[in-house]
Amino acid sequence: QTTVAEPAVEAPKQNIFQKLWTSEVGVKTVHFWAPVMKWGVVLAGVGDFFRPAEKLSITQNLALMATGSIWTRWCFVIRPQNMFLAAVNFCLFCVGTVQVS
Repeated sequence: QTTVAEPAVEAPKQNIFQKLWTSEVGVKTVHFWAPVMKWGVVLAGVGDFFRPAEKLSITQNLALMATGSIWTRWCFVIRPQNMFLAAVNFCLFCVGTVQVS
């Protein structure tokens, strides 16, 4: 045994694609693909902006508001924090709010 500390080994620098691939919320995980698919729900809600108000479902849009707000908060509680999922849920809340008001 020696008392001399060994020099720390530096990790190789990763480019943006390597970081995205190896991240806890990267493309190999459900933490990436769930928000990608959820954007479809947001886009469907945005498509309803052009429908007549009498054809909109208030209960459906209240559900969008509720799930958007609940899951946005939950995205900051869980580990790893998933800002991509928080963003899509916040947009879902906004779409529901616009439709209800």
